[in-house]
Amino acid sequence: MSSNTGVRWSDFLRFFCPRALALLITLLPGVSSAADRTLSLAEASRRSMDRNPQLEVFKWRFSELEGKRSSAALRPQTSLSLEAENVAGVGEMGGFDSAELTIALSSVIELGGKSTARIAAVDARIALAEARRQAQALDLLGEVTRRFITAQALQAKLAVAIEAQALAATAHELVSLRVARAGAPAAEQLRARARLVRAELRRSAIEAALEAGKLALATLWGADGIDFDRLGGSLFHFTEPGSFAALYARVLSSPTLRIFGAERRVRQAELDLARARGRQDLGWSVGMRRFEESGDAALTFGISIPLFTQSRNAGEIQAAAAAHSMVDYREQAGLLELRARLYDAWLRYRQASAAALKLRDDVQPALTRALDETQQAYASGRYSYRDWVAAQRDLLDARLAAIDAASSALLHLALIEQLAGTALASPPGAANE
Repeated sequence: MSSNTGVRWSDFLRFFCPRALALLITLLPGVSSAADRTLSLAEASRRSMDRNPQLEVFKWRFSELEGKRSSAALRPQTSLSLEAENVAGVGEMGGFDSAELTIALSSVIELGGKSTARIAAVDARIALAEARRQAQALDLLGEVTRRFITAQALQAKLAVAIEAQALAATAHELVSLRVARAGAPAAEQLRARARLVRAELRRSAIEAALEAGKLALATLWGADGIDFDRLGGSLFHFTEPGSFAALYARVLSSPTLRIFGAERRVRQAELDLARARGRQDLGWSVGMRRFEESGDAALTFGISIPLFTQSRNAGEIQAAAAAHSMVDYREQAGLLELRARLYDAWLRYRQASAAALKLRDDVQPALTRALDETQQAYASGRYSYRDWVAAQRDLLDARLAAIDAASSALLHLALIEQLAGTALASPPGAANE
């Protein structure tokens, strides 16, 4: 090979091998510093479940409902009354000589099981709050998984960006050497320099996005900073989700569907309470009356019965019955939406996971071999700089496409698990790469 038309193979190895070794050290997690703190998805989920403010709200919600239950269990209040008649009149009724003083106790006797209905209504609301807490916890775990996978994908893309920068730096130095030997035009060196700068900018942008993604994940457990260095696990950890029919059967018993059942019981309890309120309560009073004129005393008894309460309560019963009926239709609509979302996620997971494995196992090895041959041909002057850059770009694009497909698959798997209310396999961050 002529020294003025190409680059000696020894020059190529001298430039490329140190960078390849440095890149390998960067990409291998086992070679990283022992002080690195790796966060798994299981640990991120545990922190979020322990510290997320959204779940803390339910503690006070339960306390509120327990207070309402205590109030619902109270018996009707008893009142003490003091009444004076024939006082400060005219004639014989002047002064207090003819006064009639009555002291009495009064209350009501609840009929129709109102106390039991009130307690049942509050108990149903407590059960609904518990169902919503479980659904909220499931939503939180889904959000943790989504943010974890998003940051994990950025972490993988950063490794590709580091590789791209190393390749661009190698290309720039080799092109500069060829230009110095008059084996390539100066414009080729300028293009190589511009490509290196763009690679550095892309790496910087991904680093910033990764830091933002880590902080977004940490905020789910109330942290105001990042206390981990990297995310553990593999993006290419896939599982067979099973048939759609089996998944849909799980949805029918998921916390999301249990909310509708709990709400139906709340509406039924409210309807029972409205009907119970339609029954008349008996008011009673008992007391002692003293007649000042004669100095005598006598007991007093009284009973009061409200009239026409059935018709006055008809509107409340109608409203409660309508609210009860609406739950059924809302459940049907929600079930149809869940089925559509589950089917979409199931199809997309299967397609994306298959594509990710195909890109990793078939496309990348072929493009890696093509790049090796192109590098050797460029070093010997048989291929142009453009051919070498194209081979590098094809391999890097394939790696990015594999990362995108893998992260898309895991995001859809996370949605499937959230809708089904159960984990289908070990999470992508359960074990380190």
